[in-house]
Amino acid sequence: MTIKTKLMSKKGTLYMIPITLGDSPIQQVIPEFNNKIINEIDVYVVENIKSARRFLKRAGIIKPISELTFFELNKRTEVTDLPTFLAPIAEGKNIGVLSEAGCPGIADPGADIVDLAQRSKIKVTPLVGPSSILLSLMASGFNGQSFCFNGYLPKDQKDRSRKIKELERLVKTKEQTQLFIETPYRNMHVYEDLLNTCFNTTKLCIAVDITMSNEKITTKTIEEWKKIQINLQKRQCIFLIG
Repeated sequence: MTIKTKLMSKKGTLYMIPITLGDSPIQQVIPEFNNKIINEIDVYVVENIKSARRFLKRAGIIKPISELTFFELNKRTEVTDLPTFLAPIAEGKNIGVLSEAGCPGIADPGADIVDLAQRSKIKVTPLVGPSSILLSLMASGFNGQSFCFNGYLPKDQKDRSRKIKELERLVKTKEQTQLFIETPYRNMHVYEDLLNTCFNTTKLCIAVDITMSNEKITTKTIEEWKKIQINLQKRQCIFLIG
């Protein structure tokens, strides 16, 4: 086998590349090593092409973005398209996966492409970067040895209240921290449900705009939260019950 043939037969790597959680400075939350990897990648699987291009520019990518290939992976993507996204790996090319915010593959459709990569025996390498789940847990004061991330709660108010009650029960019976997120325009609905559903002694941590200049991570009892005014509308927020 010639050297050229050996190189062609070598599979590429699927890199999971975290991005900023908002407009926080790149150098504050993204390691310099990630920039090196970004400049070695020609193919990206992304949730949104426009925001992916914007992040790569902010990250200081050297190669022209017009020369990159982007595959869009979101709720509209057909499962049958995924093998096509990974095809460049067989040619020895590396592929980067980018989420809309934070770490790809967590509460994110990027998990589907990783699942296929694992089944196809493709090397998957996660890079270091900001995770709202871990950062909020670190600052909450809650149990960090046993916790569960629940993603999004039900949209229906009654179902959401039932789910909150269920999570609160897990906190009490298992001493397990419960985390969940919501779309920014429904934050206040969730907050009000938490105040109306949980016991006054239950502790709630609200982490808002993590890593950004207006970041605020606060833990109080439900009784204490009822005594203050807070506006979470259209802000990046994660809730923790402990």
